[in-house]
Amino acid sequence: MKNEVQLQIKDKFATKYKSGFPNIIKESIINIETLTKEGSIVRLVDEKNNFLGRGYYGRQNKGYGWVLTQKEIQPIDQQFFDNKMSTALDQRGSFYQDKDTTAFRLFNGEGDGIGGLTIDYYAGYYVINWYSQGIYQFKDLIIEALKNLVEFKGIYQKKRFDTGGKYIEEDDFVAGERGEFPIIIKENGVNFAVYLNEGPMTGIFLDQRQVRKTIRDRYAQGKTVLNTFSYTGAFSVFAALGGAKKTTSVDLANRSLPKTIEQFQVNSIDEKEQDIKVMDVFNYFKYAVRNKLTFDMVILDPPSFARSKKHTFSAAKDYVSLLKEAIAITDDQGLIVASTNFSGFDMDKFKGFIDKAFKESKGKYKIVETFSLPDDFKTIKQYKQGDYLKVVFIRKVK
Repeated sequence: MKNEVQLQIKDKFATKYKSGFPNIIKESIINIETLTKEGSIVRLVDEKNNFLGRGYYGRQNKGYGWVLTQKEIQPIDQQFFDNKMSTALDQRGSFYQDKDTTAFRLFNGEGDGIGGLTIDYYAGYYVINWYSQGIYQFKDLIIEALKNLVEFKGIYQKKRFDTGGKYIEEDDFVAGERGEFPIIIKENGVNFAVYLNEGPMTGIFLDQRQVRKTIRDRYAQGKTVLNTFSYTGAFSVFAALGGAKKTTSVDLANRSLPKTIEQFQVNSIDEKEQDIKVMDVFNYFKYAVRNKLTFDMVILDPPSFARSKKHTFSAAKDYVSLLKEAIAITDDQGLIVASTNFSGFDMDKFKGFIDKAFKESKGKYKIVETFSLPDDFKTIKQYKQGDYLKVVFIRKVK
């Protein structure tokens, strides 16, 4: 096809791409100098020029783009995007019918066949996330595909790329009518105030839906709950509605205080009966130890990487230390909900961190249950990194 860049792939990676691996990685490319313009269509071939797949060039994290099709003559045109969107929509039919949950993921990147793109639904509004300048070059086709297939109140977008890999701040409105924010969405019958026009985050992480419901329905009753890295307090809200004796939400960001109060209020929970602390989580652990505070349940849902004045946290290096801090203030028979969205290690390695933390704390534990991504966050077996969420409910035993 015209205007395609031919990308030669080292033979040792060819089988991987033949079997459906979607991420175009730097170390697999022989003629990387041919990649000059993000959004270019690329044709992947092996060292003997045998066809492997077609996709696009777009820098995202350490990747150089995504394979979109393994059909040699399939054009990447309006029909292509319409078909991908239509398939994704068909697979989310049950979510649209659910009156108790009005926010979910409609399109999940490579899981739905287009790496670098996600689309979330919030009670009639859609939010498109673009993860590279490359995928953003197809914006007109993708927005058209969405408009062709769904009814919507409004469409917003988030450009999650720039030269420094940071979010681009701008007016995110694309089409339809502008929302009156916050809009109130429901998740398993619980209200959440969300903002589609305030930077990259909307106020709720949709991938933790099953975990929050489980805390409310099975574990919160009568318990004291510490929610660390609490963001807007979603876990705390579910715990309170599940009958928790008291919740304590801790987050370093100043905005976490008004946002958490708002989430309690839209669910008619008196925030004065809950504790909301704006402080470094690691300082809070020290404060809890000094004041002999312990909890029946401690929730750990840190970002993969975080920096404060005194602490730098990396999930890969520091999760064991974080767990040890939590173990120290969790009551016997108490529960630690350990979560990570870091894609660089799998569940087995994560469970290894848990084991190491308890051994070093000279404690015993039992894994009660585990969670990964919900069904709307579709993944493919050829790309394990896409199945990033790992949540383990750990019982501290004597």
